[in-house]
Amino acid sequence: MDAIIKAFFDEIPNANKAKERVAFGTSGHRGRATERTFNATHIWAITQAVIDYRHKAGYQGPLFLGFDTHALSRPAWECALQVLAANNVPVFVEKSHGYTATPLVSHAVLQHNLVPGGALADGLIITPSHNPPEDGGIKYNPYHGGPADTDATGWIELRANAYLLRKVEDVPTVPVEQAIAHAQEYDFTAHYVAQLAKVVDMGAIQQANLTLGVDPMGGTALPAWQAIVAHFKLNLEVVNTTIDPEFAFMPPDHDGKIRMDCSSPAAMANLLKIKDRFDIAFGNDPDADRHGIVDANGLMNPNHFLAVCIDYLITHRPEWAASLKVGKTLVSSSMIDRVVASHGRELYEVPVGFKWFVDGLHEGWLAFGGEESAGASLLTREGKAWSTDKDGIVLCLLAAEIMSVTGKTPSEYYRTLTERFGEPFYKRVDTTCSPEEKAAFKNLSAESVTEQALAGDPITAVLVAAPGNGAAIGGIKVTTENGWFAARPSGTESLYKVYAESFKGEQHLDELIENATALLAGVLKG
Repeated sequence: MDAIIKAFFDEIPNANKAKERVAFGTSGHRGRATERTFNATHIWAITQAVIDYRHKAGYQGPLFLGFDTHALSRPAWECALQVLAANNVPVFVEKSHGYTATPLVSHAVLQHNLVPGGALADGLIITPSHNPPEDGGIKYNPYHGGPADTDATGWIELRANAYLLRKVEDVPTVPVEQAIAHAQEYDFTAHYVAQLAKVVDMGAIQQANLTLGVDPMGGTALPAWQAIVAHFKLNLEVVNTTIDPEFAFMPPDHDGKIRMDCSSPAAMANLLKIKDRFDIAFGNDPDADRHGIVDANGLMNPNHFLAVCIDYLITHRPEWAASLKVGKTLVSSSMIDRVVASHGRELYEVPVGFKWFVDGLHEGWLAFGGEESAGASLLTREGKAWSTDKDGIVLCLLAAEIMSVTGKTPSEYYRTLTERFGEPFYKRVDTTCSPEEKAAFKNLSAESVTEQALAGDPITAVLVAAPGNGAAIGGIKVTTENGWFAARPSGTESLYKVYAESFKGEQHLDELIENATALLAGVLKG
């Protein structure tokens, strides 16, 4: 990792090369130091652009700054502090300069901004999430505590690249020691843990005394889980307390890469080996915004767990108003649609990206927002905002609450849903495509699909915008009564992703994917 950290400081990105510029995807800017896509220069430029955005937006409160356990995160945190201190921005960092989980930063921003008429705070988090050890990332959360929308990230990106073009000559910095001395310490962990009973029934978990296990996967969830055990006296074992920037303890993911993805059975192999020691066990990724739920039946499919959470919450949160909506992304399971409809609630279906749930959670009209990649958050038991970014820790505790209250493991609970609504079969397939085909996704419309049927069923809808908020989905979704497929291009690779689901079985699912691939081959070539 020494070579990667050296490259972080030594390699200078060329702003005239598109791939070396700042580029905000669905989760901020990510890259690698050795490829000149995540370097000190990027951090200085992005941080100054965020400060400029703060001025434009009128924020005068503190900026909450966190970082995860990837090798490049601490150096990038120091670089961000250099610029923040030089601009005299008040900064709050974790006490003893420790690691900080994404949901803890979101919660801290929200708590600060509860004061009516107070100076607004925001947050920066240095993390590439579950990505490999050599990767770096940085994401910005404005006053609402959640991921910035495309208007904000677009503005910041343009501004940051202008600084890069000028070789950051007009970005002020101070020495690292002075920058660290400028930051104020804030106990993110204590503030978060002390309020957990507001969002999860911690009393029910304590009373049930389940045998719990958790693997923080070498990430920022470790201090949070240790504090949770101490505060609530749970029968919970943290099975891995190792912090290693190389993540050498991680089993390879399905493609042989080291990736701390708690929704992947391959990456979760260490916890799966010892699952029988626990009634229920969990995993989190390095910035703790994702959850992995393990019970006697193994690692739960994230789509299945989302459906369980929604059904349980609607029936076990009496304080929640019946008018609250339930959020899902377009590529999440239609089991969620059926669960929500059975309770007479309104579904809020949005494009891929957690940012689409932020306003609803912040304003308190969206009870729950979840995406198929194992990220979700929810309102407090009183119906107030808790975290407007994904909260992997709370979702793990919610699994323990569900088992404590119902006596069913999450997978047993899911089985009762399939008995009521049918069993869906879900798959994602990646297909290589040319730059021209990727670009063609932007021009798709409902009229692009002329077929009347898909895998033997009449087509009921062709969507290029999300039904919930009317936002463009960056691809297409085609639905029938018994299944659907959605396709969208990858933001980083020369491929497009096809998601499909069938309520008629695996053979029908394969037929859906076959039909979808043929249909897309036609419409993308125009």
